[in-house]
Amino acid sequence: MKITRNTTAKTAILEIIRNSDVALSHTEIQALSQNFCDRVTIYRVLNRLMTEDVIHKMVTLDGTIKYASCHDLDNGVPHSHNHIHFSCEKCQLVTCLENVSPTFKLPPNYVMKEANFTLSGLCPNCL
Repeated sequence: MKITRNTTAKTAILEIIRNSDVALSHTEIQALSQNFCDRVTIYRVLNRLMTEDVIHKMVTLDGTIKYASCHDLDNGVPHSHNHIHFSCEKCQLVTCLENVSPTFKLPPNYVMKEANFTLSGLCPNCL
């Protein structure tokens, strides 16, 4: 069993991500932390949280990397990051749609390990 230590920065950044209904960029996390930590510390904490499998990242249609909390950690079932993300073209918010199942068929001799599904359009708030 791997023991990880909780730092003040890790706890604060994880709380920011968990309290957000949408995925957040590094810049947004830094602003919400009120510059509690420098940008390098935030990058290190984000990488550590991804390694610990409590957050995941996605790349938006414009190439921005955003981070979101893994919501299904407490149900005892192994979780997957291969869910759909919805990017609103108006407000630019990115939301995880975990109850929507993407489907696809790979050609023979291909093995999928990870997928990044991003749909774009208008979210319910911008309609």
